[in-house]
Amino acid sequence: MLKRVFAAPDPGRVRLRFAARAVLGIGLAVVVCGLAGHSLPGAVTGGLAALLALFTVTDPTVRGQAVTTALLPVVGIPVLAAAAELHDHAVARDLAFLAVVGAGVYARRWGPRGHSLGVFAFMTFFVAQFLHATGGQLPELSAAVVLSVLSAAAVRFGLWCYERRLPPAAAPAPPAGGALARVTTRQAVQAASGAAFALVVGQMVSGQRWYWAVGATWWVFVNTVSRGETLVRGFRRVLGTVLGLGLGALLVVPLHGAVLPTLALVAVSVFGIFYTAAVSYTWMMLWVTLLAESLYGLLGVLTPGLVALRLGETAVGALGAGLAVLFVLPVTTHSVTDAWIQRALRCVHVCTAEAAARLAGVADADPTPRVAELEQLLGRVRLSVAPLVHPLNPMLGRKRRARQVLALLDDCAREIRGLVAVAADPEASHDARLAAACWRVEAAVEALTGGTEPVTATPAADTARPTAEAGALAHLHGLERALADLAAPLRAPSGSPLVGA
Repeated sequence: MLKRVFAAPDPGRVRLRFAARAVLGIGLAVVVCGLAGHSLPGAVTGGLAALLALFTVTDPTVRGQAVTTALLPVVGIPVLAAAAELHDHAVARDLAFLAVVGAGVYARRWGPRGHSLGVFAFMTFFVAQFLHATGGQLPELSAAVVLSVLSAAAVRFGLWCYERRLPPAAAPAPPAGGALARVTTRQAVQAASGAAFALVVGQMVSGQRWYWAVGATWWVFVNTVSRGETLVRGFRRVLGTVLGLGLGALLVVPLHGAVLPTLALVAVSVFGIFYTAAVSYTWMMLWVTLLAESLYGLLGVLTPGLVALRLGETAVGALGAGLAVLFVLPVTTHSVTDAWIQRALRCVHVCTAEAAARLAGVADADPTPRVAELEQLLGRVRLSVAPLVHPLNPMLGRKRRARQVLALLDDCAREIRGLVAVAADPEASHDARLAAACWRVEAAVEALTGGTEPVTATPAADTARPTAEAGALAHLHGLERALADLAAPLRAPSGSPLVGA
């Protein structure tokens, strides 16, 4: 697991910059809240608002990101007001929380912006429960949200704007049809049902920290589509929580809430969340748990009993999500996985075409964003296939095929990264053999995504000459071989899908 996190590809050091900028943006937000005279709950609210503004906004253009960021307080402050005003009205508060859960998941149908606003709305209600916010605190907390979102925006779009155009967020495309035929609709019903279970059982476990169970259910549903994905994500959430609690016992508890070392640990946790999010959900949850423990340490309420309670509530939330996806409008995994694989293969073709254009001297051809998109899509493929390659899965044949597909797709990504690196060489120039090899890659992708006969890979080119063209040809031939080898595991008999229903 360590190797997967720290040896994972990071094209353009995007994850590193993402994490470093998050620490800067959130730190600035907390400082601004402090200078504005806000209390510790206000600073916590502001820090969370900045974290969400930097973490969840994934529109493909900088302008789109700015619009979504500006809309966060518009959505979040009314939800915060409702949560605070309903603090002493348990039934109304619980019903409102479940409505926010369902609406937040349903908003995913409107793409990255809907997803971001849905997450922000949920977490705003959640933090009100975390801080036991009341109507009297509403002005301060609302001001903290606005100041912190502005601070995060100043860093993201001013001090450190490294994005030009990002790949579209890999959100699930709802299938044709209406009402319950849409994945987002079915998931909204599932999430609300799972959250209702978590809320009721969580309150039985603790009348004070029940919202942890609802939060666990919510985050299990984020970025998942099928029931297999959701079940595996629930398992990883519990595992990450256990590891985080263990690490917190070693690092957080001995600090006894000391401000400076705890704030340093908060900064490390934030960096860890952002750096590992795209690679390992278990590791991300470890850092989230460590962050939560640090905040409770600052608030002076961290005890061994609280640590055990968090683990129990997390288990309740994961159980609620699992029961919901199994018994409430279940979404099967086979079609979802096939769709993500096809999108990844088409992205391979686009990357190849962009690199070939760059080698041909087209000035505005830039395959680098497409490489980032491919990495994102491969992450979605891994998430979809995760139930099949899980160690506890007894279907050995499908597990073997799934691992083969993942390995070959990783080979494709590796060759694409090498090809893009060659294309960036100013000495590289177009070669007729490159055009032919790119055509064969296109034909291989068409064969895999359109059902035509696969194209046989040609022998590898002579790469003895130290030229950019020879390097590009070597990567293209490696890509051809990987695509040709994918035909066997992807074209299994119809009765044996890659991922079972």
